[in-house]
Amino acid sequence: MEYNFDKVIDRTGTLAVKYDLAAKRNKPTDAISLWVADMDFPTAPCVLKALEERVNHGIFGYSKPDSRYYTALKNWFKTRHNYEIKDEWVVNTPGVVFAIATAIRALTKEGDGVLIQKPVYYPFFQTIAALGRRVVNNPLVMRNGHYEIDFDDFEKKIESENVKLFVFCSPHNPGGRVWTHQELDEVSRICLKHGVIVVSDEIHSDITFGNNRHTVYATLSDEAAENSIVCTSPSKTFNLAGLQFSNIIIKNEKIRKAVEREIDKTGYCEPTLMGIIAATAAYTDGAEWFDAVKDYIHQNIAFITEYLGVNCPKIKVLEPEGTYLVWLDFSAFESLSDRQISDKMLYGAKVWLDDGTLFGREGEKYQRINAATPRPILKEALERIAKEFK
Repeated sequence: MEYNFDKVIDRTGTLAVKYDLAAKRNKPTDAISLWVADMDFPTAPCVLKALEERVNHGIFGYSKPDSRYYTALKNWFKTRHNYEIKDEWVVNTPGVVFAIATAIRALTKEGDGVLIQKPVYYPFFQTIAALGRRVVNNPLVMRNGHYEIDFDDFEKKIESENVKLFVFCSPHNPGGRVWTHQELDEVSRICLKHGVIVVSDEIHSDITFGNNRHTVYATLSDEAAENSIVCTSPSKTFNLAGLQFSNIIIKNEKIRKAVEREIDKTGYCEPTLMGIIAATAAYTDGAEWFDAVKDYIHQNIAFITEYLGVNCPKIKVLEPEGTYLVWLDFSAFESLSDRQISDKMLYGAKVWLDDGTLFGREGEKYQRINAATPRPILKEALERIAKEFK
């Protein structure tokens, strides 16, 4: 099947956070919006067909996933990641952040240390702090144009800060790292040694490029599987975030029961019907569409790198190994403060990106751009950026 990812679809007036909140958030309404992490492409045709059939059925009562969902989920992860899942390991939640918050409540108490690695997806540290736990930061280190883990600091922080839980971003947002098997093994060794449970956010796991291959944390070893919660969702892979459906994989029965008890306390009983329908269709028949959209996104990332390299080489592009999010380095603009860079981007170029400092002070003088958009939109945004910063 041919897919036209160049087609621009107007999303204004569709309740889209990415577009319809500009005025409410005091952003220019004429800015090109490339900040929040969803795609500007319609989802896979098989998903649209399945949703349309259910809409035409007309009844939207309480629902639970059935064998079709579990079969599709297991086949997808076995085929894509060589990860074999059992039905009973799966816990469905509205989203990965909900699952992370639930795990924090279930497995730690107020005052405990929860480790993260800034710069990192900002709901991690916002949620930890909101729940009365201590945010313990093991900052990533920039080496040779990509981030690495400072394992000496990682272990020291665990020992000195009473860390009980590690919220791990894999692949990494916003830096685009796809962690190697060797790096993951070292994470697992240290966490097992000190009794630290790992919550691995793998929402971007399907989106990797070139020779980079995502390793599901639970596949490292039986011990790693028993000491972890693997958070997945079709939301990034198939652009389904608004359908509020995630697959949280917990092999360890004791941990799983603790998480389920916390979910029960929220009053969350059944996942959304449309989320179940969409996930089942996507994992069953969506592979062709996904491979096509991933290739298009990869070409968009190459376009960003080439365009800025020619037209504004002071902006350095950290080409992601995975995710459709690109980390732009403005540190060569020494005379501009971080605030000035952000203002020039938003009010000068009229392009709305995520400021790097949202991800921690380690993101100072960075901006995050979403490459999952039609190339005509991306091209106009880059032209505006290059003109403003040239």
